[in-house]
Amino acid sequence: MKNLIVKKLLVTEKGTRLKETGNQYIFAVARAANKLEIRREVEQRFNVKVKDVNTMVRTGKAKRLRTAAYGRTPDWKRAVVTLQAGHTIEMA
Repeated sequence: MKNLIVKKLLVTEKGTRLKETGNQYIFAVARAANKLEIRREVEQRFNVKVKDVNTMVRTGKAKRLRTAAYGRTPDWKRAVVTLQAGHTIEMA
């Protein structure tokens, strides 16, 4: 098993809307993590039952350095986790 599959719970406007309407939470996860590993870690760490996991790889942004050269932030993966009815995650 990989170390630190679920990196952090993302608190965004879209994440707040999904939490209120669909009992869904957005997490930043490791790029190599699959849906089963994400499901297991969320269930163990937050003591909830997961209904569904959707993942997507977000491309990094182009960033300009102080010179004419351009760099790029790394790509990252996010997971939208849907919890079963009656389960919630406390956002501190």
